Amino acid sequence: MNDNLKTPPHSAEAERGVLGSILLDTETGDDSRVLDLCQSKGISPESFFVPRHRMLYETLISMSAAGLPIDPVTLNDRLRAQGRLDAVGGVAAIQELVDGTPTSAHAEYWIDIMRQKHLLRTLIGRSNETIARCYDESQSGNADVLLGEVEKTFLDIGGTASVSLDWKVAVDNTLHHIENMFTRGAGAMDGLPTGFKYIDEKLLGLKPAEMIVIAARPSVGKTSFAMNIAECVATGRDINGVPFKTDPKPTKHPVLIFSLEMDTMSLAKRMVCGRAHVSSWRIARDLMNRDEKTAASDRLFRAAGELKEAPIYIDDASGLDIADLRARARRMKKTHNIELIVIDYLQLCNCREMAKQGRQLETSRISGQIKAMAKELKIPVIVLSQLSRANEQRGDKNEVPKLSDLRDSGAIEQDADVVMLLRRPFMVRATRDDEATQNLAIVDIAKHRNGEVGDVKMDFQRDFTRFGDYDPRQDAEGGAPAASEALQEPPPDTQATYVEDPLI
Repeated sequence: MNDNLKTPPHSAEAERGVLGSILLDTETGDDSRVLDLCQSKGISPESFFVPRHRMLYETLISMSAAGLPIDPVTLNDRLRAQGRLDAVGGVAAIQELVDGTPTSAHAEYWIDIMRQKHLLRTLIGRSNETIARCYDESQSGNADVLLGEVEKTFLDIGGTASVSLDWKVAVDNTLHHIENMFTRGAGAMDGLPTGFKYIDEKLLGLKPAEMIVIAARPSVGKTSFAMNIAECVATGRDINGVPFKTDPKPTKHPVLIFSLEMDTMSLAKRMVCGRAHVSSWRIARDLMNRDEKTAASDRLFRAAGELKEAPIYIDDASGLDIADLRARARRMKKTHNIELIVIDYLQLCNCREMAKQGRQLETSRISGQIKAMAKELKIPVIVLSQLSRANEQRGDKNEVPKLSDLRDSGAIEQDADVVMLLRRPFMVRATRDDEATQNLAIVDIAKHRNGEVGDVKMDFQRDFTRFGDYDPRQDAEGGAPAASEALQEPPPDTQATYVEDPLI
């Protein structure tokens, strides 16, 4: 039998019951209860399959919006004025709806039947559209993009019945959240801790639905910084191996990394060596004696064991289209309950839809899609971005970058909730000979939609390409950061030392 000849799923009885209940409500003194229930459940005119029922519901909605009383008499007058009374079956048809509905108490049950039937019809419609697009020759070669678009289309179906959070509920939830902040005291996290003390003091965590941009010139360390954050989130411990204060029993949070520049092996090598405080270039050049090799080997095995248990997922496909990236993220969120996404980096993403419109418009679309993904999945998304050479051409001897230096598009600055501009004074010609800057990195929180901005000093352990918290006492003492020097030869069991020390 030809499926096209089948009648789409619907229930005329449930539709009549809902319309009759709306009209019956006037007799109970509550002439909006069922109509409000319909709207809260996502019932729209398209939810009605029978054309005259759809027309009646549209009229009832317009009457409610205009503040008009709703009953059979006012409905008849409204339809007559619009010239639609005969189209719905006349006065007799409306009275039949009332007479055929014994009570409005079952309205919620009938509404659910209608919603289920409408959902089935929508699925059938989207499926037919997908089949047509698959046969469309113009889609040839873009199957991955089509898959991502179709997947989003089907996932959006489930969200059509939802409505925005009620304002009263939103205010109550906000008040409860603020009360919790009072209880928890200063420095309470609103999201996932980054693992860096002074960064967390300003950001108060990586919050759901936020787009966090880490921007820097090439080779400054933005990938290392992002990977350090990912490592801390995935292990449930800060950069020193101490469990987060918000979670004394470390909870591991799944992290998804889109590495468009480096392959998985390179990232794994960097993370293991950094966590073990072992210089990979010294190993490659055979610059260690036997004792150093033995100690380094022990630390590497311990670090590898810890990272193997961390829920880190890496997708190192290069040249991803942003639609495909969103589809992959959506699947990983559903499969592994991902709590943080890292994209390295934005300028390596593509958008086929805007490819012929110029790189600026393409980057704007990519940035907007990343922000939309963060809101859709309700998790923070860290995206790395390149900076232009403008900071080197302004005549500023310190070459301090600004928000306007974000490369390719101003939309990145606009879409981002947080922008962190990373720089290392040692790489600037004016301060290159200053020993105090050799292990210094500065994170300028240049934009923070919901909080504090300003510079945060960091230690950058060059041998391990690893960041650490900066000790403010170093500024008073002067000279190169002592903390970084101490890390050149870490203790045999760094993590155990931090965890067991009650003073930390």
